[in-house]
Amino acid sequence: MAAEIVNPRSESADQTGQEGGAEPLDPFDPVFALHRGGKMAVQATVPVRDKDDLSLAYTPGVARVCTAIAEQPELVNDYTWKSSVVAVVTDGTAVLGLGDIGPEASLPVMEGKAILFKQFGGVDAVPIALACTDVEEIIETVVRLAPSFGGVNLEDISAPRCFEIERRLQDALDIPVFHDDQHGTAIVTLAALRNAARLSGRGIGELRAVISGAGAAGVAIAKMLVEAGIGDVAVADRKGVVSTDREDLTDVKRELASFTNKAGLSGSLKDALAGADVFIGVSGGTVAEEAVASMAEGAFVFAMANPNPEVHPDVARKYAAVVATGRSDFPNQINNVLAFPGIFAGALQVRASRITEGMKLAAAEALAGVVGDDLAADYVIPSPFDERVAPAVTAAVAAAARAEGVARR
Repeated sequence: MAAEIVNPRSESADQTGQEGGAEPLDPFDPVFALHRGGKMAVQATVPVRDKDDLSLAYTPGVARVCTAIAEQPELVNDYTWKSSVVAVVTDGTAVLGLGDIGPEASLPVMEGKAILFKQFGGVDAVPIALACTDVEEIIETVVRLAPSFGGVNLEDISAPRCFEIERRLQDALDIPVFHDDQHGTAIVTLAALRNAARLSGRGIGELRAVISGAGAAGVAIAKMLVEAGIGDVAVADRKGVVSTDREDLTDVKRELASFTNKAGLSGSLKDALAGADVFIGVSGGTVAEEAVASMAEGAFVFAMANPNPEVHPDVARKYAAVVATGRSDFPNQINNVLAFPGIFAGALQVRASRITEGMKLAAAEALAGVVGDDLAADYVIPSPFDERVAPAVTAAVAAAARAEGVARR
């Protein structure tokens, strides 16, 4: 008989009389069955079969390696796993669409992230959920952990703190620090947009985009689109278009207003969408059909909120030439797994000190290139299971790192 899976958050007594009164969850639910015991484990890469193996892997042999690294610190990259392992760090404050659920509840997601690193990029990753949310404490903790890792992937840390945390950690460390909620989303979005534009015979510079959501992903997408040469992009938050004439902006949004919205738009998201070529949703809100209908002919709708897109694909297809979502059950899924494994694999391959804007743009271009001549309205971005994706992104990122002078081998 299968053992019961209990919910530790329940306060009511269960019928089995277990101490703590937790109600049993369905032991036959495939989701809980898969997660029982966690989704990953540590595995040795060398044998320890006898005393000779033990003396090499541990004492006394290991002392020689330790001494060599103490004398030449850079050897740590050759004689430990440091140069091939990433820390996946969260404080549990912005987990998927669940919000601030805390570090323990975030672990299933962080484990998932770690196995995706391995599955799609061949990169080992360790989930680290921190029991603190203070910016200074997070930065100090990660800096102290950094000697064990070749890179840091920040995950599910709420905005606007995530911006400062990433910036300051990258300044403090000589290994790549990458907030995937920002840059992974932006890279995959740009790749899909490049191909959508190519399909329509236009260039990025001919497009006006509107982004719904001024959080981590929205800000990063806006920055990347500007770097890529977008014609214009406006970002809308709950109060409307982020513009320089608003007096309620945070520092992050004030900076955002300084390099977006060249047209000087104001008012609501609906107002901004009139005549727009591109809608990008990273907000979780809902966009009225009439607003989508007001967009330019041949528009693109990337409604990426999960599980409910800002515009349902059936509605979007009435008016848009290309429709993308964040869901796997519709064509053109904007999925971060298309980016982060290859980005870190490329950065670690050349022992890059950081991930630059040029490396991100190279990743987007390589990802778009995988589609090639198979480009179609329902295929502007490849599947995460396309085996060409990670090698293409890895090679492009490594080459860009060398070109930008941040590679160390």
